[in-house]
Amino acid sequence: MTRSPVAAHSAAPRRMRRTAEYVILGLGLLAALVTMGGFTLVINQLDQTDFAEIIAPALFGEGAGLDAAQTYEAGRTLAAWFGVSFVVMLLVSAVGIAHMRSRPRRRTPGWWFLAVGLICLLGSQLVLFPIAFLFFVVAGLFALRPVSEESL
Repeated sequence: MTRSPVAAHSAAPRRMRRTAEYVILGLGLLAALVTMGGFTLVINQLDQTDFAEIIAPALFGEGAGLDAAQTYEAGRTLAAWFGVSFVVMLLVSAVGIAHMRSRPRRRTPGWWFLAVGLICLLGSQLVLFPIAFLFFVVAGLFALRPVSEESL
């Protein structure tokens, strides 16, 4: 029995759209760029005197017990940590997006976005939990959306 091309075309699985995941992921990456990238950029542009006058009182408080050189070094270390974490987040997100585009019916990209959320959470030292929550929502959408039998 031969199948007509029309019947073969209609039997092909429908392409699954992941619009909500793309939008939430884009918002999370944009928010991470503004917060983590912005903090890194600002701290790396300041010299020690400007840092001691502007940033150190807000970041460490008045009675931190650290001198200007120690606070400057601590701020630069924190900025470097944020910057490296952001770059790692982008790399892992790129892998997740590649998996999401190639096989949108699979749940594998959810694991990558869960990793992005954990990197954001731990890389920001638990400060950016609202942004990490966006990545956890994306991972959850991959876990909860129905998957057809032929894509497994």
